[in-house]
Amino acid sequence: MNTSPRPPTPINSPSYPTEFQQVILKKSQNFVGRIFVFTAIFNFIQRCDRGYFTIIGAPGSGKSAILAKYVTENPQVLYYNAQLPGKNRAEEFITSISTQIETENFTSLHSLLQQVSDKLEPQQKFIIAIDALDAVNHTDQTKGSNLFYLPRYLPRGVYFLLTRRPYLRKQSGLLIETPFQILDLAAYPQENHEDIQSYIRQYVNSDEELTAQLTAKSENNFMYTSAYFDCAQYKKLSDHLSQILPAISKEVDRLTPDLEAYYQQHFHKMIPPNSPSQEREFKSSVLNVLVQFSSVVSAESIASTIDADEYDVEEVLENWREFLTLQEIDGEIHYSLYHSSFQDFLSKQVNFA
Repeated sequence: MNTSPRPPTPINSPSYPTEFQQVILKKSQNFVGRIFVFTAIFNFIQRCDRGYFTIIGAPGSGKSAILAKYVTENPQVLYYNAQLPGKNRAEEFITSISTQIETENFTSLHSLLQQVSDKLEPQQKFIIAIDALDAVNHTDQTKGSNLFYLPRYLPRGVYFLLTRRPYLRKQSGLLIETPFQILDLAAYPQENHEDIQSYIRQYVNSDEELTAQLTAKSENNFMYTSAYFDCAQYKKLSDHLSQILPAISKEVDRLTPDLEAYYQQHFHKMIPPNSPSQEREFKSSVLNVLVQFSSVVSAESIASTIDADEYDVEEVLENWREFLTLQEIDGEIHYSLYHSSFQDFLSKQVNFA
């Protein structure tokens, strides 16, 4: 199993809440690769005396596993997961962080971090890892404030390691004036391909034919792949891989219960069931066109197909940014859903006229 470079010794010694420990354990199991990410994190911390390092990736691209592995290899790092129930509000985040470092004497997150920074030795680092920043609910925060009230400026020796899905810059929810780096996993297709191959080989006894087949179906998506290997059907078949390749090929095209539930969450976020009927109908018509295209499609083409204003279509697509892959063709942005199995799932949810 590959390991990450270790940063200089941090000052904090956290005690993770039980629910965080469970996530870290689950997400870091059978972990392979991602050395290019860990190297980038290490270099950033070495190069900058403070800052934000953000990992961006589509749903299922392995962001949570990367963070869990990093924390496992660097157990002094504080950890928080905003995707867990009840963990997506600023008050809970600040309470958890202060509890992990065992302090109550502070007036704000910034003052807390300043206290820690003042106690750091020259080479010590204080690192807080936050998974799923896109899940943060900031409706009860002060208007214009950063997500989780993350500081605009950071004191010396303080770092945040963040993960989030793709987003528009104007919807980042962060205004920072301190060193930062963004690593988009989509910008490393070859590394992702090699890592997903290594991950699959663990399960198929290095059967290269099956590895190649499953790698192609995975589209470099770890959630899709891990959900398949976790399902009961695979566990029944795994002892006879060489004899049942056709059966596995057929089985992998079916959604596992976990993956179907995961996609259902996406669908409800794209078209909330409790939203006004007119809004649902318009979004459904946009989605209807999007799922019918086998490749990419422009907002102009969607608008023309459903006889709608292109601006209104673009607004919907912008709100769906985390679930879409963007490609520029002849100066125009084209869209597609982030995984073909998600597209297949959505095609069954939308009522085609």
